Amino acid sequence: MMDLTWKVFSMTGNIDSYLLFKEVERDGTFPEYEEEEPDIKGVDSSTH
Repeated sequence: MMDLTWKVFSMTGNIDSYLLFKEVERDGTFPEYEEEEPDIKGVDSSTH
């Protein structure tokens, strides 16, 4: 997976890809992020 993150960085210059690459290189694993649930409070379902 490190090859993929480096390839994305080298092709796009995206700093987030580089930081992910460095984090994987340092820790040896991909970070786990909690998925955010969409805020549906106040949405009127009858209009959709």
